[in-house]
Amino acid sequence: MKVTPTMNRLFSQVLAQAEQVKGFLAPNEGERLYRMASEACRLGPCLEIGSYCGKSALYLGRACKENSQVLFSIDHHRGSEEQQPGEEYFDIALFDARHYRIDTFPHFLRTLELADLEDSVIPIVATSTLVARSWATPLALVFIDGGHALETVQGDYDGWARHVMPGGYLLFHDIFSDPAQGGQAPYLVYQAAIASGRYHELPMTGALGVLQRK
Repeated sequence: MKVTPTMNRLFSQVLAQAEQVKGFLAPNEGERLYRMASEACRLGPCLEIGSYCGKSALYLGRACKENSQVLFSIDHHRGSEEQQPGEEYFDIALFDARHYRIDTFPHFLRTLELADLEDSVIPIVATSTLVARSWATPLALVFIDGGHALETVQGDYDGWARHVMPGGYLLFHDIFSDPAQGGQAPYLVYQAAIASGRYHELPMTGALGVLQRK
């Protein structure tokens, strides 16, 4: 895909907006998401698993908006395993004390509003495995970045990889080959996807793994 001056200017705007949103996506990873979604939109819609406060949706959604396509964004918005009270990534600002639970959905909606993406990003508040049961729309890009327990990542992969159309892309976040750098569940499922023989492995960006469906 040829990168045009207009794309660079638009991405600069996205980057500035993303800096104001809570999340764990590095700027170079966000740029790769934006570039990959811009390419994928030629084939069809995109989908992400793990919305959190909307940082990745901002990158993916902006690419979809610019190409008259849509992003489906799936998250139960109750936080992943490591974001619960007492865990490493717990954030009190996302905690609903009245119901004693994490609630990222208002933050996600605010991101869509501020970035003018309400007409391009479709929030789906549910677990990805539930939505996958009756999903039928072919997808040009699937980004897996939900919970990081092995059972969760495996469920996301099993439920959604089959919906990636030929030539489309399957992306995983938090791919660490070294256990000292991070959890191994996404890496193990990513390696299993490569071993399936259904994908071409493309260069990684940071901890973002990129596969293309054959």
